[in-house]
Amino acid sequence: MAYTDHYILADGVITHLNGVVAGLTDQFLVSRYIGFVSVSAVTVYELAIKEIFTSFGEKKHKVLGQFTRNYFDQINGRIRTKELKERYLVLFGEKYVKRFVAKLEAAEKLSLRNARLSILTSYGNIITWRHQFAHEGQIPSTVTYAEIVQSYNAGKEVIKCLAESMQR
Repeated sequence: MAYTDHYILADGVITHLNGVVAGLTDQFLVSRYIGFVSVSAVTVYELAIKEIFTSFGEKKHKVLGQFTRNYFDQINGRIRTKELKERYLVLFGEKYVKRFVAKLEAAEKLSLRNARLSILTSYGNIITWRHQFAHEGQIPSTVTYAEIVQSYNAGKEVIKCLAESMQR
């Protein structure tokens, strides 16, 4: 399965909610939908990351494939860029860390120049918002539904950089 196939889960929910949220005036209810999108987003990010690492392992060697499948079954929300670099990529070798950092820097510059949007901030925000909603039942009051959807889509670029870095 391609790692991008996992996005279908959240993309479908977001497409449905776009129509629902547009007609709402109850800000409390909108905030719950924002929280739901953040949970869905991080879930598909986790699935995509697991897919990238396990596919890489399986292509390298059958035993490495089995190890990566078991190891990455337990990442559960620990997917910040720092963790990707320092906890996961380093296990495969420094060259993968360097590739990821270089690809992230290039993608960040491109996004800032073309869209005036930080993919790194967007990705980090989604994870923070998900944590606040899932563990505290709250979403910052300054986040709009449109911003969470934009951040989710921008954050996909971080995952794309990871996938491109894990090519042989």
